[in-house]
Amino acid sequence: MEKITFCIPSKTNLRYLKTCIPSIRENAFRNDHEIIVFVDSDEDRTIEWLKQVKNQYNLTYYINPNLGKSLFGIGKAYDYCIEHSTTNIFMIFHADMMLGKNADLKAFEQLKSKTVVCSTRIEPPIHPNAGEKIQIDFGMWPEEFKKDEFNKYVNEHLDDSITTEGIFAPWMMYKSEYLDILGGHDPILHSCREDSDLFNRMLLAGFNFTQPWNSLVYHLTGRGAGSFDGDPERHKKWQEDMNNSTLAFIKKWGTNVQHTPLMKPIVSPVYKKSIKINNPSPQLEQALKPWFNGGKDIVVEVDGNNFTQQDFNVIQQLNDIIKESGEIGSFELGNLKITINSMNEYQNTLIKL
Repeated sequence: MEKITFCIPSKTNLRYLKTCIPSIRENAFRNDHEIIVFVDSDEDRTIEWLKQVKNQYNLTYYINPNLGKSLFGIGKAYDYCIEHSTTNIFMIFHADMMLGKNADLKAFEQLKSKTVVCSTRIEPPIHPNAGEKIQIDFGMWPEEFKKDEFNKYVNEHLDDSITTEGIFAPWMMYKSEYLDILGGHDPILHSCREDSDLFNRMLLAGFNFTQPWNSLVYHLTGRGAGSFDGDPERHKKWQEDMNNSTLAFIKKWGTNVQHTPLMKPIVSPVYKKSIKINNPSPQLEQALKPWFNGGKDIVVEVDGNNFTQQDFNVIQQLNDIIKESGEIGSFELGNLKITINSMNEYQNTLIKL
């Protein structure tokens, strides 16, 4: 297989990197893959450790030039790693993941032009599973990682031939296609939802998604980012970032994140929409603002005194409703008056930054 680059952002993730990086060197099919770590914050002496093991693990690390003052965010950190990589292929990797034997090779065997290949996650049974991952407890924390049991399981499944259509980290693709067609992550989505936004754009750009079930990684379910609520301090900050990024995602795409059970993105049409609220309240304005982008192609009017949860449900689904049954003119739906001046769709203008 070709040499690839593992791109790993770190936000005070020393605890996880100490297990993540050795797993790549121990289990990758090639032992000379490039590993790039971007240190976005360091409150645990990550840089000191990376300096000590740089030669041992043959890795490169970069440091946020405003370390301790502001964050790049995970999307910008990934892009920095990708831009500084020296290989034709890269793999997005999380600090709280451990690579399974030959996972790089099994993913590479599925890679071709306009394809994004993601490995299959094995996770402890914490979060719901719709069939897109494998749930086995090989440890809840990096210090508890049951490496031998994990390796045994991986070895038993290296010859599996199942593939499904979905996308989640870790994922692999060609560097040139990423930069030329997509242009990187959207900086508006600073620390969360940046992947869902990118996956939408990949779908619109015509990329195929392939998930081979013999390319396996162990994932500690968002420990590095903070989505796991067993780490209260990190989780509180993650919740704030997630809330803000979700609102930015909705404003951009007109819907919340959508995907199939196997994690293939679903993209609704994007329209230019605005809303007029009669008798508004601050709470209602705050709730409705993210669902509209200020455009005049579609105008929604509502009386705040009559607004109901059913009306809000309609607004959340409005893009799909218009696509399915909309036409030029005005009509009422519940307590909403909807005027359609144009049904031009804009989602394809969002593909490249």
